[in-house]
Amino acid sequence: MENQIKIIIDGQEVLTEKGKTILEVARENNIFIPTLCHFMGADPKANCRVCTIKIHNRMMTSCTTPAADGMEIENNTPELNDIRKSIIELLFVSGNHFCPTCEKSGDCELQALAYRYQMMVPRFPYDFPQKKIDSSNPKILKEQNRCISCKRCIKTIKDEQGRHYFAFRNRGNKIEVVLDPDLGIEISDELALMAMKNCPVGSIIYKEKGFEKPIGTRKFDKTPIGS
Repeated sequence: MENQIKIIIDGQEVLTEKGKTILEVARENNIFIPTLCHFMGADPKANCRVCTIKIHNRMMTSCTTPAADGMEIENNTPELNDIRKSIIELLFVSGNHFCPTCEKSGDCELQALAYRYQMMVPRFPYDFPQKKIDSSNPKILKEQNRCISCKRCIKTIKDEQGRHYFAFRNRGNKIEVVLDPDLGIEISDELALMAMKNCPVGSIIYKEKGFEKPIGTRKFDKTPIGS
């Protein structure tokens, strides 16, 4: 077939079609590449860099790099896993993530990746920023201390006219994701619940829905991420 190409991921030959990203090809073939900012159906932005791979000795993001015939890709290596671990550690020290008290514990992708890459004590100093919790919306509580600025809520939560409910505010280390105060008043229960589900951490909480699942029944309680 003219559209068919062959790539190699960690020594494994994979046949795929032109036009797909390396991350898409990996997922189709049950090859785990970690992600935090990527969300199926939304345009990839390579915000988190956790999906970094190595192609012919160059670091690339798998969510934005198209697969090309003959590519030899390194994914599950000590070097790359340490890079991913360091990114996860940076996310932990730059926020206030207290997993035992978080409503998303057991369903949190950041927490699950920390377990996968055996994060114990981060190698970086804690910042402990003081961020306010926004509870002004009648349906959504925005816990800024847990936000990792992945943009998943910005990319996926829109109204019928395509207007985004969430957006970035400020710049640099003061950047934060906020819910539009005017649009937010009109947000439906369905979209509010979807916002909480799409968030990889516990930064978006649908009010009165916290701790619904008991310990032992949560997403990563029995099946570690990437299994």
